[in-house]
Amino acid sequence: MKFINREKELEILYEHYKKEGFQFVPIYGRRRIGKTRLIQEFISSKPAVYFLADMVSEAEQLKNLGRSFGEYFQDFILSDTGFKDWYQFFQYLKEKNPKKLILVIDEFPYLVNSNPAISSIFQKGIDEYLKNTNIFLVLMGSSVGMMEKEVLIYRAPLYGRRTASIRVPEMKFHSLKNFFPEKDFIELTHIFSVFGTIPAYVEKYDYRKDIFQNIESLILDTGSFFYNEVEYLLREELREPRNYFVILKAISQGKRRVSEIINDTGFEKSLVSRYLEILKSLNIVIKDTPVTEKNPKKSKKGIYKLRDKFFTFWFKYIFPNRERIEIGRSDFVLDLIKDTFEDFVSWVYEEVCLDLCLDFLDKGILSFTSIGKWWSKDGEIDIVALDENTRTAYFGECKWSLKKVGEDTYRKLQKKSRLVDWYSKDRHDQFILFSKKGFTKNLVEIAQKENVLLIHKDRIIR
Repeated sequence: MKFINREKELEILYEHYKKEGFQFVPIYGRRRIGKTRLIQEFISSKPAVYFLADMVSEAEQLKNLGRSFGEYFQDFILSDTGFKDWYQFFQYLKEKNPKKLILVIDEFPYLVNSNPAISSIFQKGIDEYLKNTNIFLVLMGSSVGMMEKEVLIYRAPLYGRRTASIRVPEMKFHSLKNFFPEKDFIELTHIFSVFGTIPAYVEKYDYRKDIFQNIESLILDTGSFFYNEVEYLLREELREPRNYFVILKAISQGKRRVSEIINDTGFEKSLVSRYLEILKSLNIVIKDTPVTEKNPKKSKKGIYKLRDKFFTFWFKYIFPNRERIEIGRSDFVLDLIKDTFEDFVSWVYEEVCLDLCLDFLDKGILSFTSIGKWWSKDGEIDIVALDENTRTAYFGECKWSLKKVGEDTYRKLQKKSRLVDWYSKDRHDQFILFSKKGFTKNLVEIAQKENVLLIHKDRIIR
């Protein structure tokens, strides 16, 4: 598969590789996000040992690690016997003291599972054996919560030892064009709404079929890779996932406020609040607040959404209908998806528009210091971008409909913008309208006079 869209992460790795002395770079991000592909690209044509930890005993991990190093250094005794403990491993590296060596340990959390003290052991290994070498140590992990606990947060044993860290995020919407150059904007938005931009998901998409044919073959087939994917991933993070699943289903169905989640699940408020905090810490859900909030963490206006597109799709359509799918009624579920799909996509389209704004920021078309949604009891606005430097506020409306957007949508957006309390008497307002179908001739003429930005699909037409 072609390597796509990780230039920033590669630049960080190359920059630190050029430096002399010991380097330690943790890399983390959800499973299937492309961490291993990133590191393969980085270590190609460089002296490197790549070790993939597994769900085996500590003794077996050390034996396998010894085999990897024995093969690299042509140490056939080590290949056969392995390391007896971690301190022998660190001592071996110190004695070899190669001029430059990248050591990658993938799925570091599996080492933690085999020995809960492993992070402290690595701390001592770095301090006593590696800090004066030219080793470039990379610890990778898909369990975001465990990587933070063991490596990244202040109380973590390895905190303070890293020279850089990389969280590998999901790619932006426009990266899908690199995967599917033959697809148009609407088709790409359909793919994005279901599969996001997770490389391991996107590469399984059959470009010769439409979105519903792919959903039928890739997701609704009980033997497919995707059918149990979400359950598999969450069971790795959560010890008792049943109640979490109920909460995630509620959020995917549009119950986004705490009160709505409580009413839908029947759980106590304290239980819902605790579960939401855990899901937030694992980066499974996001708490959104109006972009104008001065202290988002303490805001009582928070609403929740699932971070991952495929998780959202799975909990909305697959999880509630598993019994039907299991008894062979996937046709019923596919019809349900078809009937409601455009409405489902319309919510995701707002995020596509937000990604477009970030692209415009990079290109210098827009200038802002923060961006997000805005809402109050009186109304909501799909996108609000604020520039503290110039006190400019951009107000955006996103329309995923079969009708062209007309003047009434623009005037309603103007009216709602006056509700936003941000430098109300001393700011410059600008307006952006996004449309799947396009704009009426009348609105195009108004936009020219009033300097309104019109975006048809992903193109600026005014």
